[in-house]
Amino acid sequence: MPINKVGELLHEDPHRIWTIFNYWLGKAYAADEPVAPEKLGLDETSKHKGHDYITLAVNLDERRVIHIVEGKGKETVKSIREYLESKGINIKDVLHASMDMSPSFISGVRDNFPKAEIHFDRFHIVKLLNEAMDKVQQIERKEHDELKGYKYIFLKKHDNLSGQKRRKLKDIVKLFPTLGEAYRLKELFNDLWEMDTEEEAIDFLKLWCNEAEKLKIDPFNQLIKMIQSHWTRIVNFCETKINNGILEGINNKVQLAKRRARGYRCTKNFIHMIYFLCGKLKFDYPLVSS
Repeated sequence: MPINKVGELLHEDPHRIWTIFNYWLGKAYAADEPVAPEKLGLDETSKHKGHDYITLAVNLDERRVIHIVEGKGKETVKSIREYLESKGINIKDVLHASMDMSPSFISGVRDNFPKAEIHFDRFHIVKLLNEAMDKVQQIERKEHDELKGYKYIFLKKHDNLSGQKRRKLKDIVKLFPTLGEAYRLKELFNDLWEMDTEEEAIDFLKLWCNEAEKLKIDPFNQLIKMIQSHWTRIVNFCETKINNGILEGINNKVQLAKRRARGYRCTKNFIHMIYFLCGKLKFDYPLVSS
């Protein structure tokens, strides 16, 4: 629960509770001895919507946050490297880095973790795919009132639709062929995640991009350019299956804490709350004798 609510229940000043909380959190964090994260996840989030970003470094094998840096971008990756080195970790032991398509993250990993192979997480690619699908739907919706209320039917996977919605979708794509082709491309792309080798994934992406280019659907043309410019980092997933699903789970916890607190005015408090929820730290609380 939010610290203010704790203060209300305990009849105590919330600032005093924060002081106690931060003392024990800081002590546990200082004593933490992280192991070399062979698989490093990078993610960013904000204290308030669109303000004061922080960057999270996650050990994907241990499923925990190991370090948080104020800001976002290339310099935060450098700070993460410096922290790991201060703990005696050889940065050459970091072999994989999973992230979104942030150019500054890519540059930061190249400069600071030279042995790390960059992976773009599946969830982020699917998000971009859905955004392209949604743009096609919006364009068609402006011209056809009959499409009102059917936005989300195109964003869900076909297997997740109810029988009634599948039948409705079948009727819609017959009437609106552009929407039908876009939806077919979206569903077809999901076959990529089932590929077992880099060669299979490359062949599949080539065929998918060729098929998409022939249809000349503008939002998908933009997606094709993105895929072609980040080809290797997308294909990497098919061999290693490394993705940011763990980061997504951690981010959900962070967002829930932020909503409960209605945002954080103090960045330090926000960072410490994330460590408390997602850092798997060991606390050396004093024992109370009976």
